[in-house]
Amino acid sequence: MKKVLILCTGNSCRSQMAQAIWQNAGNSEWVAVSAGSRPSGYVHPLALKSIEELGLSVDGLESKSVELFVGDQIDLAVTVCDHAKEACPVLPGVARTVHWPFEDPADVTGTDDEKIIQFRKIRDQIKNRIEDFLNCEAGGL
Repeated sequence: MKKVLILCTGNSCRSQMAQAIWQNAGNSEWVAVSAGSRPSGYVHPLALKSIEELGLSVDGLESKSVELFVGDQIDLAVTVCDHAKEACPVLPGVARTVHWPFEDPADVTGTDDEKIIQFRKIRDQIKNRIEDFLNCEAGGL
């Protein structure tokens, strides 16, 4: 079983969506966890809603620090925001790191009905990127 650590700054939106999506798409071949360089202490309600809209569980999703994973053996670390790429500590147990920057859906202003549109857009971008990666990995690329 491979382990992926998805990193963001606050660990409240993008990394949480990626964790839930990867855990589902990984077909029991991957364990997905997420963390933040400066965890917010909560998961954004619209991130949770966007995850649930895919029929995925949000059980156990919580904002946590990257420090919890220092010393862990991690097959892949994925940074999903530019700040996390720069701010996260070097983790000695990480075999490979990739950077996939996505816009922060929490930056959108307006009503929740207006904001959820951006959350869905980013969620779908994350989902497509993860599925593409997993398909390439399965194909030996």
